[in-house]
Order: sequence, then C-alpha cells, then structure tokens
Amino acid sequence: MNDRIIKTEYSEVMQKSFIDYAMSVIVARALPDVRDGLKPVQRRTLYDMHELGIRYDRPYRKSARIVGDTMGKYHPHGDSSIYDALVVMTQDFKKGLALIDGHGNFGNIEGDGAAAMRYTEARLQKITQEAFLADLDKDVVDFMPNFDETEKEPTVLPVKIPNLLINGSEGIAVGMVTSIPPHNLSEVIDATKAYMLNENITTRELMRYVKGPDFPTGGIVINEDELLSIYETGVGKIKVRGKVTYEKAKGGKTNLVITEIPYPMIGANISKFLMDVAALSESKKTQDIVDISNQSSKEGIRIVIELRKDTDVENFTNLLYKKTRLEDTFGVNMLAIADGRPEVMGLKQIIKANVDFQFQVATRKYTNLLAREMEKKEIQEGLIKACNVIDLIIEILRGSKDRQMAKLCLTEGKIDGIKFKSRESKIMAQQLMFTEKQANAILEMRLYKLIGLEIEALINEHEETMANIFRYEDILERRDSMAQVIINELEAFKKEYSCPRRTQIINAEAAVYKEKELEETDIYFLMDRFGYAKTIDVNTYERNKEAADSEFKYVLKCRNTGRICLFTNTGQLHTIKAMDLPNGKFRDKGIPIDNVSNFSSEKEQIVYITSQTEINLCRLAFITSQAMAKIVDGAEFDVAKRTVAATKLGEGDEVVSVMALRAQHQLVLQTHEGYLLKFALDELPEKKKAAIGVRAMKLSAKDHVESVHYLTPGSETLITYNDKPLSLTNMKPNKRDSKGTKPRL
Repeated sequence: MNDRIIKTEYSEVMQKSFIDYAMSVIVARALPDVRDGLKPVQRRTLYDMHELGIRYDRPYRKSARIVGDTMGKYHPHGDSSIYDALVVMTQDFKKGLALIDGHGNFGNIEGDGAAAMRYTEARLQKITQEAFLADLDKDVVDFMPNFDETEKEPTVLPVKIPNLLINGSEGIAVGMVTSIPPHNLSEVIDATKAYMLNENITTRELMRYVKGPDFPTGGIVINEDELLSIYETGVGKIKVRGKVTYEKAKGGKTNLVITEIPYPMIGANISKFLMDVAALSESKKTQDIVDISNQSSKEGIRIVIELRKDTDVENFTNLLYKKTRLEDTFGVNMLAIADGRPEVMGLKQIIKANVDFQFQVATRKYTNLLAREMEKKEIQEGLIKACNVIDLIIEILRGSKDRQMAKLCLTEGKIDGIKFKSRESKIMAQQLMFTEKQANAILEMRLYKLIGLEIEALINEHEETMANIFRYEDILERRDSMAQVIINELEAFKKEYSCPRRTQIINAEAAVYKEKELEETDIYFLMDRFGYAKTIDVNTYERNKEAADSEFKYVLKCRNTGRICLFTNTGQLHTIKAMDLPNGKFRDKGIPIDNVSNFSSEKEQIVYITSQTEINLCRLAFITSQAMAKIVDGAEFDVAKRTVAATKLGEGDEVVSVMALRAQHQLVLQTHEGYLLKFALDELPEKKKAAIGVRAMKLSAKDHVESVHYLTPGSETLITYNDKPLSLTNMKPNKRDSKGTKPRL
C-alpha cells in the first residue's frame, strides 16, 4: 500500500491543476479561434446541425433535438451553454451575421429571454451552409476524436469569410477577456482582398475599407481618430452614442425620439436607461421631461421622450449623453486563439491569420480534388481504351473461368486458362496492360455504356476531367491563381449577403450640459415624527403656519439651494440637499429622510436639525451623556460629503445636545438622577470637531446627562422638575466641572 502513495508538494499540485484548468477554459471554452471566429460550443452546434442535415432549405427541427445531440456527441458541459450559444447565433441584433435561422421566440433586443428549447425550432442559415460547412467533405480541416472517442469532430470549420471580424465575439476566460466588435461584411471582404493583393498594406490603408465597427443596433461612433490606434494594438475603447431625432408635437412641444441605441445597451440596459431618464426628473436634474414611452417593435427601436415647450433640446440631449447610457463605451480587446494559444491581435493580424487559413484550406481542397480527378482520368482513359478493343475484352471475359483470371489478363496480359477464338486475339490479349482500377472499372462496366452516345459522353467527360486537372494544377502551383479563386468566392459572398453600413463613424466633441441657473429663494423644511420630510414655499407655510408648527416635529427655514444638517446621537453629521427633497403642497406626505441621506432611523437618533446657512454664521455647542462638552466653529461643518464625524466620542458615550449659539450666555445640565448644574457658556473651550472636549460636570458612576437647557438674557426659562415648575433663570450659577445640586421645591 505504501508503495502506491506518491508524496508531493501541495502548492505544486494546486499550481499545475489550476494552470490545466485555466488553459482548458481559455482554449476549449471561452475564446474564439482566429481562423473561423467560433468558440468550441458554437462550432460543435453548427457541425451537429450539419450532420443532422438541418439545412437552410429543409424543415426546422426542435432546438431540444439539436442541443441534446450536440451534448451527447460533442459538448458534454450541460444543455444551457449549448442552447444559449444557439440562441445568440440566431439573434441578428447581437450578431453582424446570424448563423442560425430560428423559428419561435428567441428573445428580443429589450432583454426578454428566449423560450425554452422544447418550444423553439432552428435550422442553418444559407450563408452558414455555403461559407462555413460547404467543404467539410473534401478533407480540408483536421478532425479529432470527441470526448469519449466514439465520434469525430472538426478542430476548426473551413469558414470562407473573416467571421471573427464580421460577427465579433465576447467571452470571459480565466484571467483574460475577449471583446471584439462586429463589422460590416462588405468592408471586411474588401479589406481582405486588399491584403491579398498587397501583403505589405498598413493598418491605416486597411481602414480605407474597414471604417470601424458596424454594430447591428446602429448608433454613432464618436471617436474616429482613436480607431487607428485600437485597430493597430487590438485594445482600446470605442465611444458609441444612440441616434436621436426630433419631432414636433402638439402645443409647440418637441418630442425627442431615439431610433438607434448603443450596442452595449442591448437587453436589460434599455429598461435601465428608461429608469435613469425618469430618475433625472425625480432628482430634479431636469424639469424638462413630460413623459417617457418605449414604442419599440419588430420594426425597430423607438423611445419617445416628450419635452416641455421651452426646452433646449440640444442641451437636454447632451444631458442624456452625460448622465445615461445613451452614450456608452465598448471596450475592445481583440483576443483570440492563434496557433493554440491566446493572443491579442490588431486588424491586420486577424486578416492575415484568416487569409493564411484560407490558403491552407484551399491547398488541401484542391489537392484532394486533383487526386479525385486524376483517379477519374485513369478510369476514363481505361474505359475509352476498352471501348476501342471491346470485342477482344468480350472474348477474354467469355473465355475466362472466373473474375480473377479475366482481371490478370487485363492488367498483366496473362492468358493461361483462357480460351480464345483466334491466335490474333491471343497475341493482342498478351499486350493488354490496364491498371488495377481500370480493370475493375471495365469488369463492372454495364453494356449500355457501349452505346455510341454513351461513348461520346465518356469522351466529353474525359475532356472535362483534363480541364479540371489543368485548372487544379495551376491553382496549386501558382499562388496568384489560388488567390484569385479565394477572391472570387469572397466576391460572390459579398454580392449575395452584403448590407449597408448601420453605424455612423464621426469625430464628435464631448457632450456639454449647461444646468439651468436655479432662482434662489427661501423655503421651509418640514419633517414629522415618523421621519417623512418635504419642503414648501414661504407663502404655503405662512398660510398653514399654525398647522405646520403643531403637526411637524421639525420646522426649519432654509434656502432652496442650501443643505439641511442632521446631527445624531452617534456623533455624525448627515447633510441633505434641499433640492433632493420633494417640494409641493402642504398636505403631500413627503419621503423618508433615510431615502435621501445616510441617516438610519434604526441605528441612530436625531439630536439637532439646522440649515447649513445657520451653521456658517455661528458656533455650535456639543454636550454628551458623559458630560463631555465643547464649542466648535460652524465653518468646520461646511463640507461637501454627505456624512462626516461631527465630534469624537468616548467609549459608551453619545451626544445629548447640539445647539447653534446666538444670544445664549448660560446653560443648565440636567442628569438622570436629578442634579442640575448651571454655568456660563464662556467656560466651555472652543475645540476642533475631532476633539472629545472637556468635562462639564462631575457625575456619579451610574448617572448621566439627560437634557441640556440654554438660557438667553431677558427671557425666563421654566422646566418641569419632579412634576413642579422650576425657573432656571433664578437658579444660582456654579462653576463648570462641579457636581451640581438637587433643587428643593
């Protein structure tokens, strides 16, 4: 037993296992091959459909049948990945060239998923049959055993067009990602032809043909000057905008209509875009939106945004470009498998790899065709020769005892055992030297072949075979001839399957949105005891002053351009822009304060609310439950962050009181055990907000400050103490850091 235990370093095993796994994902799952532009699952699905005979001119077959057959024979990695690949290859809004003809619900551009595979049907597209699978019977690519070595599958499909560029590809492997945009078929074919005619052509010259990506969704690429660098390096960012038009509506209004979307917006991002546009209105980034409607259909995209009468539509469009995905970025990383390893390639490298592959395929194709024609020539020449001496051959056949005797006579001139009618026939038979293939053809020839027209057809067929041999030899011997054959095929595909460019390529300046200047006015902030907040204008407040003061816990005057400051018992300061709060009628409910700030009503309590304007004009006093106190200059709280630490707290301590100081000159601390301490505010030192402060009152071990009262000269302050009124104004002052007293009533 011990002899079979192999001791090894754990880290080495993990490293080797991870590398094996990573390479398997990279090469055999996630990345496309530069030659045919397909991932293994796509290649296997197309090949399986070819094997099942699901051609473009035959009936559709259930997707479940295709998926099950592919999984059982070639791709044992689950049905979902196979069906997902099949679905994507049917979607013309994702692919520049759909490879599968789908029948049923295969999803849509707005992100709705395809129906289950048991409901949908599919068959190959015509171009897939002609350009991807046509020459598989000519031994033009290598085949390898499938996962259980019961079937053979092609290592690559003999694709006759640069599919990697035309359809693009997206995939995530281990530690690397590929993202190749789709391109226009006509432009890519023209660029391929140009490279074949001049292999020293530069990327800049190739871009005379390939203007840039051609997304199925259209749109506008706005960084044309950056495309050269992207196509040279294979890496970069393409900025894409949706196409916008303007339509006149009733009442002098203008409708902004989006007819094309950026390619990255495909799917659920359309609904996200609609939500982002609505959020612009809700957050008051713009007040120009009246209504939004998605009127898209099978005919195309149509998103209508109804605008107010006086809207600056160009400025609003720029707002959409800046704040929504109407302008988006397509990250380019042209990574593919080349010679068995992942490699980032530029435009010229991809075209070169495809052209080299085309020459390899063509060489194997015409080598095999030439071998077939040579075999046909050999047999045809034997049959023609046999027709000239048909009487002798019939005599040999009649005089032979078996097939082998006749065959030896035809191939080697052996006449032993054969009966001839004359000595001349015997001499002529000894001179026959047919090849074995010719002899077999002669022995299998039917009598109707001796008809005159059949002999003439045989001669014509032989002439055609000789012409084919001459043509194939010329193609194989001269690279120019082979190049012309490839170019002719490309031209044929371009003529039949080309379509106009959909994506516009331009240079455009960055979108600049000018916010409308908001007229600064006074408003009132209202918040009830449940934490629902809103703002109302001054006139509304004055008409409902009595109800507002009685119904709302916090009533605060501020500026509509300002901020509301919330100090909490945890020592935090939360700021809220007044513009983020709903402004409306007095009886409107408002929104929870938690929704527009970082304040959490479950974890903290509000100690003090004021406006940023108020803070900037005064100082603030801080008192904690452990009687730590300080005064902080309000300017320290003029910050842009939504949440900052307003004060530093000791362990187990919390803020009891925060107060903006104006005319106050004294304060009274009241503890839980009933002690009161009155002293002058001047005794509190001014500290930074990050300081703890000084002790304002001596407390017993179990006591803590419960409330703080601020006294203003000229006014009397009464509190309820032990259910009896107590005047703090007449109370004798003491020094800070005293224990305080319990009043006798």
